[in-house]
Amino acid sequence: MITVIGAGLAGSEAALAAARLGVRVRLYEMRPVKMTPAHRSGNFAELVCSNSLGGEGELQSKGLLQAELRSVGGAIVGAADASKLPAGNALAVERDEFSERVTRAVREHPLIEVLGEEVTAVPEGIAVIASGPLTSDALAADMARLTGSERLSFYDAAAPVIAFDSIDMDVAWRAGRYEQSADYINCPFTKDEYLAFFGALEQARAHTPHDWEKLEFFEGCMPIEEIARRGIDTPRFGPMSPKGLDDPRTGRWPYAVAQLRQEDREGRMWSLVGFQTGLKWGDQKAVVNLIPGLGNAEIVRYGVMHRNTYLNAPLVLESTLQLKADPTKLVAGVLAGTEGYLESAATGWLAGTNAARLALGLEPLTPPAESMLGGLTRYLASANPKGFQPMNVNWALVPELPAEINERTGKPRKLGKREKRPVMFRRGLGAFMAWAQDEAGLTVTPPPVREPEVVEPAGA
Repeated sequence: MITVIGAGLAGSEAALAAARLGVRVRLYEMRPVKMTPAHRSGNFAELVCSNSLGGEGELQSKGLLQAELRSVGGAIVGAADASKLPAGNALAVERDEFSERVTRAVREHPLIEVLGEEVTAVPEGIAVIASGPLTSDALAADMARLTGSERLSFYDAAAPVIAFDSIDMDVAWRAGRYEQSADYINCPFTKDEYLAFFGALEQARAHTPHDWEKLEFFEGCMPIEEIARRGIDTPRFGPMSPKGLDDPRTGRWPYAVAQLRQEDREGRMWSLVGFQTGLKWGDQKAVVNLIPGLGNAEIVRYGVMHRNTYLNAPLVLESTLQLKADPTKLVAGVLAGTEGYLESAATGWLAGTNAARLALGLEPLTPPAESMLGGLTRYLASANPKGFQPMNVNWALVPELPAEINERTGKPRKLGKREKRPVMFRRGLGAFMAWAQDEAGLTVTPPPVREPEVVEPAGA
C-alpha cells in the first residue's frame, strides 16, 4: 500500500501508475470538501489556467515528453488525446471532458481507494506528495520541517474566456501561423488601437496583495499586465506577436494580434492566448473590450490570480523524485519544482512508478538523460538552488547531438533546429522506451508521432 496526496494531474497520474504495477493506493483529495481559490469543481486533474498541454510533434520539447508518456500508457496524455480540441500543433483539450475522464479512471480502478479529506501532515510509510500549487499551510509547514528547507511561493494567473457568439468575426478571422490549420481566432490591432489598448492596460487596477504576500511571478505564466510593465513593445513581441498571420483584408501582418484558442468541444468558449491576468474584473472587462473584435465580448470566466507553492528541488530532491531527508517520500508536480500540466503529469508518473517499486522491494529509477523526463528530473535534482524557479521542459535539458564534421572544411557543421530536433526527438524517445522496457520492466507501445510543424503558435 502506498499513499498519494492530491488528485490533480500529478497525483492522479501517480495513483494510476502505481496501481498498474499491482500496488494498492490510498489517494487523498480534499476537494470538494475543502475548495481552493483556483478550482471550481471536485473533479480530478482540473485544469485551472490554459487548456493546452503544449506543442506536439518532433520539433517540440513537450512533443517528446508527450510521446514518452504515450509509450508507457500515461493516463493524463491518454485522456488529453481522447478529449482533444483543434488547436494547430498544440495538444488542447475540452476541460470538463478531460477531467471527467481522469476522474472515472481513478475512481473505477479496483486498487485505488479515494478519501475525500485534507491531509495536514506527511503520512507514515511510502507516499507520493502531489498536493499541488495550493498546498495547505499545514502540510507545507510539515514538508518544510521534514526537508529542513524553506517554502517558496510565486503567483500565476488564468486568462479570460470569451463566448464565441460575442466575438465580431467581421473584424477577427480564423487562421494559424504560417498557414497552419485555422484553429485560432485572431484579433488584429492597428498601431493606434494597440497604443490605446496598452494605455488602458497600464492604468488598469491589478490584484492588491495582503501585507503578508510577496508577489513573485513565474516567467512561464506571466500576467499580461506584468509583461506590459517591461515596455510598450514587449506584449507585441510576446503573446501579441503578429508573425505569420496575414490579415485577409490587407494581406499583411497587423501591428499586433490577440489570439483566442478553443476551450470547449462545441466551440462556444474561447480563451485569450497568453492573456493570463490578475486585473480586477471591471478593469479586466474594459481592457478586453479594447481588443478589436471583442468590443462587445461576453467574458464567461474572468482571469484569476492564485498562489503557487513549490520546494527548492535541488536542495531536497533526488532525480528519482525521492526526498533526500526521507527516501520513502516522493514529490511530484508543481510542489517538486515543475511548471506546466504535462510536466506535472510526467513527474507524477515517475513518482508513482518509483513508489510502487519501493513497495515491491525494487530500486527506484531515473529515466535516461537523453529522454525529456530524464532531463527534467535530473535538472530538478542538480540545478543551482540559488533563486531556483519552476522549470518547463525544453531542449536545453537533454544533451546536444555530437558535432557533425563538414567534409570539405573539416570544421563542425552547425545544424538548424528543424534538422537537429527531430533527431533529438527520436534519440530521446528510443532511449526512454528501451529504459522503460529493459530496466523498468514495463510494457511499451511505440506511439504515433506527429510530423514536424513550421512553428508553434505563440502562447501555446
